[in-house]
Amino acid sequence: MNNINYDHIMIRFGELSTKGKNKKDFINTLGVNVKHALKDFKNLEYQVRMDHIYIKLNDTDYEPIIERLKDVSGIYSFSLVMKVDRDIENLKNMVLDLLKKENKNTFKIKAKRADKLYPIISDDINRVIAGYILQNTNYKVDIHNPDILVSITIRADAAYIFTSDILGAGGYPLGVGGKALHMISGGIDSPVAAYLMMKRGVKIECIHFASPPYTSEAVIDKLKDICKELNRYQARIKIHVVPFTKLQEDIYKYSNESYAITIMRRMMYRIAERLAKKYKCLAISNGESVGQVASQTLASINVINSVTNTPIIRPVAVMDKIEIIKLAKKINTYDISIRPYEDCCTIFEPKNPKTMPKLDEVEAFEQKFDFESDIKYCVENVETIVIDEKNSDDDKNYL
Repeated sequence: MNNINYDHIMIRFGELSTKGKNKKDFINTLGVNVKHALKDFKNLEYQVRMDHIYIKLNDTDYEPIIERLKDVSGIYSFSLVMKVDRDIENLKNMVLDLLKKENKNTFKIKAKRADKLYPIISDDINRVIAGYILQNTNYKVDIHNPDILVSITIRADAAYIFTSDILGAGGYPLGVGGKALHMISGGIDSPVAAYLMMKRGVKIECIHFASPPYTSEAVIDKLKDICKELNRYQARIKIHVVPFTKLQEDIYKYSNESYAITIMRRMMYRIAERLAKKYKCLAISNGESVGQVASQTLASINVINSVTNTPIIRPVAVMDKIEIIKLAKKINTYDISIRPYEDCCTIFEPKNPKTMPKLDEVEAFEQKFDFESDIKYCVENVETIVIDEKNSDDDKNYL
């Protein structure tokens, strides 16, 4: 940043500004999340206001702080700023010094008089400071496409000068949207869907269906590594591992193979609904898409969904695979997801699954075996793994 003495970071809320009565709670939550994300930087000071959050750097290196803030949902953008005295003569000299250090050719001044008691209006601030720069440098004004845009915000306590906006993650602060139980397989789609849930302010707990010995422990290790990447957006994530082997074997024993995927997904939703209630989750989410494979047609989704009244959220439902892969690479889960370890869905995938299943036929197959006792076993024998930002992935509890 050319040795400019930035002493603060100014955070903007973006979408939060539209939330009337909830705005205060949202901003307070964002303030807590920002402080948590930056807890390793001990010298920072925070000022949370209804329009911005200000972070006083106190000589702390701002580069690693910028990288942390980019992952905090609810931040629309932020800027490195200089907090200076509001006196117009001081502003003229501060901007002159800044532009000399930047060593550009064209500039524009953009002043905003947030404090309406300040005696000089915004247009006059622009004119006075620009004139001073033209008199004392070789800079030229370019109001349409300047090499450097100098923004000045006049507030009651001080003036804030900055030259760039850094885009944040957007969305809502994590936690304001409640909590969902997220079905995670370890493939490409479900981690991306988890990230999108977090970005909308929803905390997640994960549920995974394991079928040992058909599936290996490597799949669980894969999930741990995925959740470690997702820790950048949510500091503590639980993975509830469901022992699915017996139920899955019974599905294939008592039903037509072509209906196995549909019945298996119905069983997963039955289990997820019960665990969602147990863990106080208000919705179930997953990485399902609308497509042409067995469980992704609207006919299949309709039959599968009929077993639960819990809201089902599918963040990637209508996204192209290329879009999903691009996001997976952005959040660093793609290379983990493509590790060649199969989950319970791919291990037992039938050759000719039904893409247009009939509800009455599905229910007829389900009546052939006691799936309720299988579901009860699954729910009562869940193993929970906690993944947090300290990578304490050995914390297991049998619930």
